[in-house]
Amino acid sequence: MTRKNLVGTALAFLTTGLVLAGCGNSDSGSGGHDMGSMTGTTSPTNSTSAATAPSGGHNDADITFAQDMIPHHQGAIEMAELAQGRTSNAEVLDLASRIEKAQDPEIKTMTGWLNSWGAEVHTTGMPGMDHGSDMAGMSDAEVDMLKQAKDADFDRMFLDMMIKHHQGAIDMSKAELQQGENPDARKLAQQIIDSQQSEITEMQGLLAAS
Repeated sequence: MTRKNLVGTALAFLTTGLVLAGCGNSDSGSGGHDMGSMTGTTSPTNSTSAATAPSGGHNDADITFAQDMIPHHQGAIEMAELAQGRTSNAEVLDLASRIEKAQDPEIKTMTGWLNSWGAEVHTTGMPGMDHGSDMAGMSDAEVDMLKQAKDADFDRMFLDMMIKHHQGAIDMSKAELQQGENPDARKLAQQIIDSQQSEITEMQGLLAAS
């Protein structure tokens, strides 16, 4: 498969995955996005510390935001982990590292919120990965293609996929700002919008320069 066809096929798969991921909706607060057939749930625990308990009240939209954003963040982290050994591009490697460092603490924070609210924690993984996960919004075929890509092919595919993945997080965060009431959840939603929009701009610049 040529470089052009490889990237084009991956983008076609990604578009289909994102459309399917956006079809799920729930009024019960159990999650407004379909995160894939391998999405799992864990029961809330009593281990939440006062530091992770959010201030103020909350509604179903706040629960949905946290439940959906956790697996979405996990997907971004797992995609970022693929960069090691597949590219020598310092800018792409730096971006991947920053994504991991930023989103892992946010996962822990949102998990603490759900525990304090007595809500289930939704997790997902990436099919084809050794740890048996399912990256939200991505198909097995896309994951396999990204894993097989190297150097400039990997860079382009990674950046294209991560831009679309970030846009999904921004859309989810905007929904939280419109419908949520918890001040901490709304604050995080705005932070996600600001940081990921900045990264989208950065990635678009990297693509333009490639």
